[in-house]
This record gives sequence, C-alpha cells and structure tokens, in this order.
Amino acid sequence: MITKALLLVSLVLGLAGCGYHIAGTADTIPKTVKTIAVLPFSNPTTRYRLTDRLPALVAREFLSRTRYQVVQDPTVADAVLQGQVLTVAAYPTIFDPVTGRAAGVEVVVSLSIQLKERTTGKMLLNLPGFNMRQRYEISTDPAQYFDESTTAFQRMSVEVARRVVSAVLENF
Repeated sequence: MITKALLLVSLVLGLAGCGYHIAGTADTIPKTVKTIAVLPFSNPTTRYRLTDRLPALVAREFLSRTRYQVVQDPTVADAVLQGQVLTVAAYPTIFDPVTGRAAGVEVVVSLSIQLKERTTGKMLLNLPGFNMRQRYEISTDPAQYFDESTTAFQRMSVEVARRVVSAVLENF
C-alpha cells in the first residue's frame, strides 16, 4: 500500500516538473530588468518603410504583453533593445499568364536584434539572422495599379514587433 502511494506521489511530482509551460511565461530576463529602451532600428537599405514604425510597435508590444516599462532614454534603462535591417529582397511569386508580369511578390527581410543589459553589457537576447516574409499582390492592369508594398511593410512591422517580444519572453 505504501509502495503504491509512493509511486503515485512520485508520478505526480514527475509530471508536475516535466518542463512544459504556457507560452509567454518563461521570462528569462533577470528580475533586475524593469525598464527597456527601444532604440530606432538602423537601416542601410533603400526600404525605409519597415523601420519607420518599428520601435513604437515593439514598445507597444512590451507594454501590452510584459511587466517591463519602456523608456525613451537608453542611459536610464535597465536593458536596451537595438535592431538593424540587414537585407531586404523582393521576389516575384506569381506571374500573370497573359502579360507575363509579376502579380504577386514576396518580400524577405533579414534583421539583427539584440537586447543587452545596460550596466553589465550582458547579452540577454541575440537574434543575428531574424528573417521575416510577407507577400502582397500587384495589379497587372497599369490603369488600376495600387502599390501594396506599403501595406505589406506595415503588416510585417507589426509581426516583427510581436515576434521580437515573444523571443524576449521565451528566450528563443
């Protein structure tokens, strides 16, 4: 009887510590980090639209999904998030069979993102090859042409912000 009870208790304890957790709750950032500064992303490419809104979107994600306060001044922050757009490439994915022109485009953006503890310089998160993809359509009729790339970059910016904060929370 005692052996069965001991076996049951060890089974319950083993399952309780199996390592599974709910996404967004790992929070591997040190408890001393309470404020984060999100710096403007550098962008040596000609596609400026991606980085225009990115710091504000990342800051909003931090505020809405984490316990951290976002501050403007990196000299008073506990941690500093920096990012850089490395490359932007656009590839046609769909062609109009009548005109032979591209009707769909996929944009691939490669970024480098780092979160460092300000006082120690300790790297808290390093994503050197953070890739994002976004597709959009192109009108094949020149009279009805509407540039969808702006909207695609806006969607991509929102997704980058979500994934960066998720990476910070889960340390991926």
